[in-house]
Amino acid sequence: MNKLEKYLLYLTIFLLPVVFANVFSNFFDLPKIFVLCLGVALTLLIVALRSLIGSRLTLSLGNFDFPLLLLLGAYLISAFVRTPNKMDAFFFPGTATVISAGVFLYFLLNLVGVGKKTAGTILFLSATSVAVFSLLATAGVLAKIPQLPNFVRDASFSPTGALLPQALFLGILLPIGISLVLSEKGATKKLFFAASLAVSLLALALTVFNILPGKPSSPALPPYETSWAVAVESLKGSPLLGVGPGNYLTAFSRFKPLSYNATRLWALRFTTATNFPLTLLAETGLLGLTALVLLYWRVLGGLRERFAGGFDFEKALLISLIASLILLVLFPANIPFLILTFVLLALNAKTHEVAMRIPRAILTLPIIAGVLTLGYYGSRAYLAEYKFRMAINRLIANEGKGAYDSMREAIRLNPYVDRYHTSYAQVNMALARAIAQNENITDTDRTTISQLIQQAVREGRATVTLNPQRSGNWEVLARTYQAIMPFAQGADNFAIQSFNQAVALDPTNPNLRIALGGVYYALGRYDEAIRAFELAVLSKPDLANAHYNLASAYREKGEIDKAIEQINAVLSLVEKDSRDYEVATTELTNLEKKKPAKAGEGENLTPPAPAEKPVLKPPLTLPEEGAPPATPTP
Repeated sequence: MNKLEKYLLYLTIFLLPVVFANVFSNFFDLPKIFVLCLGVALTLLIVALRSLIGSRLTLSLGNFDFPLLLLLGAYLISAFVRTPNKMDAFFFPGTATVISAGVFLYFLLNLVGVGKKTAGTILFLSATSVAVFSLLATAGVLAKIPQLPNFVRDASFSPTGALLPQALFLGILLPIGISLVLSEKGATKKLFFAASLAVSLLALALTVFNILPGKPSSPALPPYETSWAVAVESLKGSPLLGVGPGNYLTAFSRFKPLSYNATRLWALRFTTATNFPLTLLAETGLLGLTALVLLYWRVLGGLRERFAGGFDFEKALLISLIASLILLVLFPANIPFLILTFVLLALNAKTHEVAMRIPRAILTLPIIAGVLTLGYYGSRAYLAEYKFRMAINRLIANEGKGAYDSMREAIRLNPYVDRYHTSYAQVNMALARAIAQNENITDTDRTTISQLIQQAVREGRATVTLNPQRSGNWEVLARTYQAIMPFAQGADNFAIQSFNQAVALDPTNPNLRIALGGVYYALGRYDEAIRAFELAVLSKPDLANAHYNLASAYREKGEIDKAIEQINAVLSLVEKDSRDYEVATTELTNLEKKKPAKAGEGENLTPPAPAEKPVLKPPLTLPEEGAPPATPTP
């Protein structure tokens, strides 16, 4: 059984960087989490069974155990106490699950006693496989295979999920590849490793070239100042535990500084900081940071003694580990990068066995029960994700009924994922609008529309209930209410309430203020629309669309001079040869003639829309449970 355990671990660390699949909504992270958890769970189950039926129970203790256990505790405690929606922590993004599985993988590698050279070789071969995929994509070979999914046929495709993680992964493992070439005695193996090293070096060079600033594949990372501000503000709410694993997006929306709007990335919302320590600090607080500092101290202590002597495979493993820890401080960490670090920690750990004197059943039976229980719920979560992907495919194929049923099945299997409820709400609204376009709406149609609208509202409310601190969820609910304004009485006030809460949780986002102002504008409440648009302009003075919407509100209120001032601001911000410039010029001409005119629409200039005429007469009345949930205290 010991050989089976080793083979499972070898297979896990080889497959994790290269696995991908288009059967889930995320083609990279979800398959990697699946492989990681399956490999760790099966190995843990076999180890527990072997210990239960064996003659004695032993543990392998290492010098990195304590900081890793502290890190595990920080993520688990913070996930249970601080993360509002546990699915964010344990499923997707699944940060707590990745860290937990990585720590267990570290202990299992030491407990099972894998060969260091064998494990290192497998890591390098996995890197070579990644390099081969990358070179085939860059050369256009994959693009010529029509059976492959579109994302695989892209020239920038990488099995690791992106080019930056690929560069980090390949670079970290180069010392191991060099050591294998130098230490191998057989001519055939030496030639094989030399060729693998050459492939990895070529792929690394091309990857680094393609991610240089200014290149199309250059990664978009949040500014360091923004990441630092988000981390510091996150600690003010909970210094010890942070905002919770998988909840960085919420913290980013709430705490990003106003200066972020002056960057070219202002419209993006990030799920990680610019490097791993700042992400960890925001999500797990000072407890997680303490664990990370202790880990670095344990690794870096006594380096001089460990580097004594010539270069060999042990030194290569240590150099790779140090490179990994340095790069963690400089860049964000994705799943292959994190798990590679845990594997390198295991291969560099100094361990010794300790015999356990407690009854074997007391330790092993809970482990077996826990693995089986988590396996059951994990399988339901992945089946739900598969159903959700089926729904997306059916939407693309215009199979409305099939998409509706698949989404409903996904929610039945796992009702705790806000993405499912968001998409289901949109499908319900699309179906309601399709029926409402009929020339003669029957009583049956009216009943169906009412049911679809109420279902859309319920799903929008569900997204907020799952994570009431996330601005994006309130925005989904607000846009749902906004979409049903032509159908139902009271939806306008609910839309305003929800947009206000979205703004409160993302106060520097000008687009949310433009959306809120648009609702006021549609209702003819121009003073309130002007205030909303003015705040959008203040939050991002160089956003032409904010000035354009403000000009429209001023025009409708009759303040022509102020409207002209805002249109002139638009003209100074848009390209002179663009459609937007033509639209703004026409609007300026009309304003100067003091003639009310219908607002035009350009490429990026979108005027506030007037209220739609009621689709149903009399309009529907939303039930009391259709109101937005109670707003949380930020």
